Amino acid sequence: MTTGTAPAAVTTTEEFTQLWRTPPNFRVAPSLFQPEFAFPTTLDVLDRLRHDEGTKVTLLGQDPAVRTARALAFRRAPLDEVASWPFRLVHFDLKRFYADFLTGFQRQVMIPWRLFLTGLGFTWHRCYPVLFMSTAGCSSTYHVDNSHGLVWQVRGTKTFHSFRDPERHAPVDAAVLGQISSETSPPHDEVDRLSFSMGPGDLVWSHVLTPHWVTAESPLTLSINFSHGGLAMGGQYSDRDRTLREHWDAHPEQAWLSDLRNGRY
Repeated sequence: MTTGTAPAAVTTTEEFTQLWRTPPNFRVAPSLFQPEFAFPTTLDVLDRLRHDEGTKVTLLGQDPAVRTARALAFRRAPLDEVASWPFRLVHFDLKRFYADFLTGFQRQVMIPWRLFLTGLGFTWHRCYPVLFMSTAGCSSTYHVDNSHGLVWQVRGTKTFHSFRDPERHAPVDAAVLGQISSETSPPHDEVDRLSFSMGPGDLVWSHVLTPHWVTAESPLTLSINFSHGGLAMGGQYSDRDRTLREHWDAHPEQAWLSDLRNGRY
């Protein structure tokens, strides 16, 4: 499903190098790039993640007491039961699993993607994978990221929502200051929304500092986001990223905390 007028999936390197600089977001066709990796079952991934201290999980639902009880039991309750709870989960440091269920992920997925970008003249400060899981009906927060992202849907289905004209809903100056964040999206006309239904193998490019939110449609979803801090082509940042860099030039302590962190590969 796509709401509003959406660009067709990018199928050539020429299209990609033209569209990466400026919103709206767009699909990336598998003929251009298609990551492949043999993940364990989704339940196995969930089980490994819930026992790792680097996993960040948010239990959702209307009853605060139930949420609290489930949060306390998340790592020890029966796995099938946990998978039925409403939650969203994220892990930012997947190298912790490169000798476990992600053995070969760097070689099979990340290196080919970095070589793809390098071949087009891109450079970056950081490029690393982030893993997301959620259960049916759960939504991410409404937010912006300080980096471009390639969203890869691995298991299950979800809908990635953004806007055709993000400046109308999240002016870049407000986004730079971190003023675009809430549990739900603000009121908007449906025709302004750009929503991509994503199934296994689908890819969507998400521009830096553009507001978006994601809803899970299937019982348990798994996706990987390739996060690119300081992405530039021929030494040139995208327009919205340039505004962010100018702000960080004036506030270098924020850049260090937000974007120039080491250790994520």
